[in-house]
Amino acid sequence: MNKYISLIVVSTAASLLMIGVGMIVALLPQRVLSLAGTVQDVGHIASIFAISYLAVQLPIGGLADRFGIRAFLVTGYLVCCLSGVIFFFAATPQTIFVGRFVQGVGEAPIWALGPALLCLAYPHARGKMIGIYNAAIHSGLAIGPMLGLALVSASFTSLPFLVFAGLCFCGATLVVVFLPNASQASTAGSGTPDARGFVTLLGDRQSLSALSGILLYGAGYGTFISVLPASLVRSKGFDGLDNGIFFTLFYVAISVSQLIVGPLSDRYGRRGFMVAGLVMAASGIAGFDLLERPLIYLPLTLSSFGLGVFCVSSMAFLNERVSDALRATISGGYFLAWGLGYFLGQLLVGWSDAAGHPQTGFLVLSGLMVLQALLLCRAGAGRT
Repeated sequence: MNKYISLIVVSTAASLLMIGVGMIVALLPQRVLSLAGTVQDVGHIASIFAISYLAVQLPIGGLADRFGIRAFLVTGYLVCCLSGVIFFFAATPQTIFVGRFVQGVGEAPIWALGPALLCLAYPHARGKMIGIYNAAIHSGLAIGPMLGLALVSASFTSLPFLVFAGLCFCGATLVVVFLPNASQASTAGSGTPDARGFVTLLGDRQSLSALSGILLYGAGYGTFISVLPASLVRSKGFDGLDNGIFFTLFYVAISVSQLIVGPLSDRYGRRGFMVAGLVMAASGIAGFDLLERPLIYLPLTLSSFGLGVFCVSSMAFLNERVSDALRATISGGYFLAWGLGYFLGQLLVGWSDAAGHPQTGFLVLSGLMVLQALLLCRAGAGRT
């Protein structure tokens, strides 16, 4: 048990947070509208979160490398807790926007620093540990919406925001009380991050190829949870139940794929799984429109599985290309690339749809993934 205490603590804390996130994300648009907001205001919910989430990734990574990961994880949970309190007491749409900005700052270290910490604590099983951590995150996201809807159905319309704050506080408490405050749980004392080493990494062809693939992974992920469900409603007649099945399969496939591929990539190397993940994701994105229910769930689930395969293998790949002094920094760089792709992908598919060619955006994204898979094959040979 002591051997896995770091994994248990950070995964449980992250799962609690994401249960809360799953609860409130589905409720925030209605919350904004109930406070006399407009449909345009609802559109700002994602963009305001993105601004703060992306802006702090690299700075937090660098600071965590210098002063230690543990303190920044605790701070992230407490900042998310504050955002939940802001949502609960919000009386205007502008207050909701403040809460989303704060939430973005809080979530950034949790997504990035958890994997960095596990790579330090379990250097010989990075893929396995990252897979478990990411599976815990997506399990929480799958559970959260059901709990949120249950509370709203019971007329507790604002309570989910307070529950979210409480879950964040529980996550912070778990990290403070149970996460070992020792060398394996912190990079502090491992030396000052070598900025020149990080710049050298960005000049490495394999690392740049991985980062561009991560951007496309983010584009696929963002498209799946935003534009694609709306497209399915319009073109395939999906209703609330159908989209519920779609999201469940999406989160389950991403979770299961990382649990399976994480340890396999530890044994057989990362690059082959990165290529396979992109090809699976591209195949599902290109082919789903050819089918109707229920067969349409097959390519969508294949694509979701591929996204998870690429996620865990690429995260472990980048972590292996830096020294311990840059673990948090490279994780911040990973989620900076992912976040940029997350929102650029939605814009690409959205613009295509607005131009009257709804499938073109999906086909372009699929083609870029295949091209990226070919570039990864050419980037270099070897185990990673």
